[in-house]
Amino acid sequence: MSGEGPSSKENFASSPCSGAVASLENGSGKGLLPQLDLDEIMNCMHCGFCLPTCPTYEQTGLETYSPRGRIALMKGVAVGQLPVDVEFEHHMNACLGCRACETACPAGVPYGGMLETARELVQETKKKAEKPSVLRSMIFKRIFPYPKRVRRLGNLLWGVQALGLQALANRTGLVRILPKSLREMQKAVGTIASPRERRLREPHMKAEGVKRLTVGLFTGCIMDVMFYETNQATARLLVKAGCDVVFIQEQNCCGAMHAHSGEMAGARELAKRNIEAFERAEVDFVVNNAGGCGAALKEYGHWFKGDPTWEERAKRFASRNRDANELLAELPPLAFNKPLPYTVTYQDSCHLAHGQGVRNPPRELLRRIPGLELVEMRQPDGCCGSAGTYNLTQFEMSMRILDDKMEQVKETKAHLIVTSNPGCLLQMKQGILRAGLEGQMEAVHIMDVLDRAL
Repeated sequence: MSGEGPSSKENFASSPCSGAVASLENGSGKGLLPQLDLDEIMNCMHCGFCLPTCPTYEQTGLETYSPRGRIALMKGVAVGQLPVDVEFEHHMNACLGCRACETACPAGVPYGGMLETARELVQETKKKAEKPSVLRSMIFKRIFPYPKRVRRLGNLLWGVQALGLQALANRTGLVRILPKSLREMQKAVGTIASPRERRLREPHMKAEGVKRLTVGLFTGCIMDVMFYETNQATARLLVKAGCDVVFIQEQNCCGAMHAHSGEMAGARELAKRNIEAFERAEVDFVVNNAGGCGAALKEYGHWFKGDPTWEERAKRFASRNRDANELLAELPPLAFNKPLPYTVTYQDSCHLAHGQGVRNPPRELLRRIPGLELVEMRQPDGCCGSAGTYNLTQFEMSMRILDDKMEQVKETKAHLIVTSNPGCLLQMKQGILRAGLEGQMEAVHIMDVLDRAL
């Protein structure tokens, strides 16, 4: 396996897990059954249904870039035939974690949870040998666990834009000091809300007409910094639908980024704070508009499995979580009075479609808007390549996946690409820039589209 890489192209379909199995037979390592559940691993039948759904397998044709190949590597580690080494880490991190394989799997293998466990194991092993990098410690220990620090980061980004420094850096070429991934992404970042705008937010918005529910809006961390107005649009929609909307100040990051990066201890600490904050608020539902955050919030019960203090509380919290599309589709229909004469295509958020099983509600809501035509692309639930921080840590693979996605988008001749996740939204904005479609096409969060139509 050591010679494999994303530039190779080879078909392993006729020999299931051949490369991985060879390593299982020849490898060595310590058995790690407490971390990796061998029963879950053995549920994989190596049938191959996951292969055509996996973006990295589609790009490389390599078995170790497929879900069943990665599961075979996990098995090797679990039974002590493979070490937790750099190669194992590479193959776990090369996965987008899009979970399309879960939708395709006839055996119901919980691949997403297995991947998180494998990445946690990688980080635990690395910490025994070396200190985490300064950047990793900054992200996971010093910034995202603290909402005030995230807001200060947002203030800094706003200042850079307001002073014209971002435009200046792009115009003069100074932006080249940034890594290529950040250099490309910053072009897609929209206008950041000012500190004054965020301070003026109403902490409690009253329902219009008959009050049906009281909901707590989960604002997220990146979502509330980069897409503050989308959160406000979501609140306005919920108010119109008969909900009191409460912004709970004590909430923090959902923990998804920690969980996906193998920092499960940090993810659980963030989860505990959110559970406590929303318990105190006594809302009927916790509503979010970010597919990745929502999937994490709904999985808190799984994160605390076997914990006598937190498991039941986490399950109760998870059961009260709803994606904004879900809840708005269930409530009496909103009166969309403003026609939107656009052709739109909807890009499913992987964690909304595959992680939460929410596919029809966004489409139902879009079809209620007068004048709007929804045209489906060939693979609307295929990953766009964003996948949390994947487009930063695995830039080249991410862009290959994005460029393929944009070919599908162009076929629809859509004016708008609509999605339900901040990472997907930034990625699709980047895709429009890469495809040279500025001025012809716009990427928009579904809550902003619905808000426009009110």
